[in-house]
Amino acid sequence: MIIIKNPEEVARMRVSGRMAAQVRDTVAQGIAPGVTTEELDDLARKCISGLGGKSAFFGYRGYPGHICVSVNEEVVHGIPSGRRIEMGDLVSLDVGVEFDGFIGDTATTVMVGVSDPDLIRLVSVGKKALETAVEKAVCGARLSDVSHAIEQVAVRAGYTVVREFVGHGIGRSMHEDPQIPNFGSPGRGPVLKAGMTLAIEPMINMGEADVEVLEDGWTVVTRDRKPSVHFEHTIAIGEDGPEILTCLERR
Repeated sequence: MIIIKNPEEVARMRVSGRMAAQVRDTVAQGIAPGVTTEELDDLARKCISGLGGKSAFFGYRGYPGHICVSVNEEVVHGIPSGRRIEMGDLVSLDVGVEFDGFIGDTATTVMVGVSDPDLIRLVSVGKKALETAVEKAVCGARLSDVSHAIEQVAVRAGYTVVREFVGHGIGRSMHEDPQIPNFGSPGRGPVLKAGMTLAIEPMINMGEADVEVLEDGWTVVTRDRKPSVHFEHTIAIGEDGPEILTCLERR
């Protein structure tokens, strides 16, 4: 069942969304060669605590980190560790913050001294896929219109989308209905309505779409070990169009 939020609930999600965006941007600024992913997690922990929120990830289904930090071929759910960031890395940050009973969920991929034009293009396409998908999330559209937009941007650029992991509804719980695949034909699924809140998250691979989970039970990597990028916003569908909740300025 898709939970429709009333204006007061959307307003509360606006707050948790801005918090998640602030943590995301703060941690992104802390990424540098030599920094460990565990140090980034600790920075996120301190930032979340300082804002008065709590990590929506820590302890969720046993997850041990406060954020997810996935590097290069790691797609999502990378567990913070002693791994040191290196020049040329792609670092994907996934941040979830709970405040006042509601959750904001957001992700971005940061380039660390990247000069490889193929990697730069991959990141650019990932951003474009998210932007295009959000534009499709309007009242009266079908859910698969959002999914189709992501796939089209990726495929036209020569990339693939991850199929095993998807976006989702969000609110009081991290994962609510509906699931939002990053692929599919348009014109299918539920009709989008005002008050729906969705976490749209393209995961785009440079190589093949196939992924696998490592022995830690969390870290998802591309099977061919080629790079992947991850971008995500929590949005609210309104009568006048989609509102991005996980940004520091209202959009």
